[in-house]
Amino acid sequence: MARKPEASNRLDDAARAGWLYYVAGRTQDEIASAMGISRQSAQRLVSLAMAERLIKVRLDHPIAACLELGQRLKEKYDLRQVDIVPSDPGSTSTTVGIAEAGAAEIERWLKSTDPIILAIGTGRTLKAAIDQLPAMECPQHRIVSLTGNIGPDGSAAYYNVIFSMADAVKARHFPMPLPVLVSSPEERAVLHNQALVKSALQLGAEANVAFVGVGELGDRAPLCEDGFLARDEMVRLMDEGAAGEICGWMFDRDGQMMSGSINKRVASVPLPSRDSASVIGIAKGQRKYLALNAALKGRVINGLITDEATAEFLLKQ
Repeated sequence: MARKPEASNRLDDAARAGWLYYVAGRTQDEIASAMGISRQSAQRLVSLAMAERLIKVRLDHPIAACLELGQRLKEKYDLRQVDIVPSDPGSTSTTVGIAEAGAAEIERWLKSTDPIILAIGTGRTLKAAIDQLPAMECPQHRIVSLTGNIGPDGSAAYYNVIFSMADAVKARHFPMPLPVLVSSPEERAVLHNQALVKSALQLGAEANVAFVGVGELGDRAPLCEDGFLARDEMVRLMDEGAAGEICGWMFDRDGQMMSGSINKRVASVPLPSRDSASVIGIAKGQRKYLALNAALKGRVINGLITDEATAEFLLKQ
């Protein structure tokens, strides 16, 4: 629904007040004077700018405890890159902190003047990270989706991020025009033989870096909640030893890919080689502990963005 003009004008005022406060460093009294409003109105506009996510904050000063945890994780799991953000004990969010850190790392890669292929997974955390990206002009890069952008009913998958990324980043984007899971290995073979899909598969294999979410299993797992996997099949997979998934690819507690039929039905682009590419997992929280530990143990990922509490758990394993 289109915004009403008065609502749009109020957001304009909030953006101006937010800019004066956070960028220009003005006090609320100075903002009130500059905008011809009361101090209370200036305060409300600054608060509105934050509530409407018009202001995006990044902390440039590294925190010593986070740096130490990151270095220990890097050494323990032989990781290429680690970023640990502070934990907020009072928050129930699974994305706050790591989404901003993920966006900063994606932006760092996209600032490269040399052409790169950046592969991107899907999910709630990655969507939150992409929403934090600034507008960027990157015509030298190619961005490929590792997962399909079609839901099980044929509709657009809500948490597929390739199109959201295309809004912010001006580069060549290559979506994967398939669902995450198909009905059989034979169907996957037919679909993967299509020219558009072959292009995405080739780009994924050549990617310099991939950013992926790390999915937990259970009846509240994203694959179940988004309708890709029936709950009884999820229970069966867990009974067989599955511990987590990335882009639909199921792995066990040792981080080894499951050998049963499920991975033969995954239509996603295979993860790029960890010998030649950085595959950076972005996840935090207790629900992710088992999957993250397995992914690190089996080197399904070789980079990690998480929070202090999760890092401390992983170091105890």
